[in-house]
Amino acid sequence: AVLFISSIIVTSCSDDDSPEHIHDEEVITTMKVVLTPETGGDAVTLEWKDIEDHDEEHEEDHGEEHEEPEITGGTLMANTTYNAEITLLNEYESPADNITLEVIEEAEEHQFFYTASGIASTFTYSDSDADGKPLGVEFTVTTGAAGKGSYTIFLKHEPTKSDTNDMTNVGGETDIEATFPITVK
Repeated sequence: AVLFISSIIVTSCSDDDSPEHIHDEEVITTMKVVLTPETGGDAVTLEWKDIEDHDEEHEEDHGEEHEEPEITGGTLMANTTYNAEITLLNEYESPADNITLEVIEEAEEHQFFYTASGIASTFTYSDSDADGKPLGVEFTVTTGAAGKGSYTIFLKHEPTKSDTNDMTNVGGETDIEATFPITVK
């Protein structure tokens, strides 16, 4: 019994009392993407917003289903390059918490990825982390010919950072994925 108790004391009193880092997933209710044409003109703002209380207990207690997020797409000019900037918010907080600042602070642990569906567009990173790897809060997108389609933007947490916009085999967890309808004229 003495040996058993002393083994418990030894294992519970280790010299390594440093806290273990556990990733608390960012609460992101809103993604805004402002696209400004390099040649001048009006900016286009895309917005994905999901601020409904959709935890499972709330649905069970009230029998409510989660509604789809509010999405605002945009119309872009054909064969045009846009400078873009992403803002992420937690609007459960008042005033809204700017999660973008946390993503920038933890840039080595995050990377945005972009895809276009149904329309031709080329995405290029404009910012990077301290190691020179892309972050993607700021980027450019160059549109192709006229058409209708969508852009999807992903924020990955702890991916295998890639110098390209290719999500193949990057791993990590998706913090947010937002799809916006896009018309190119």
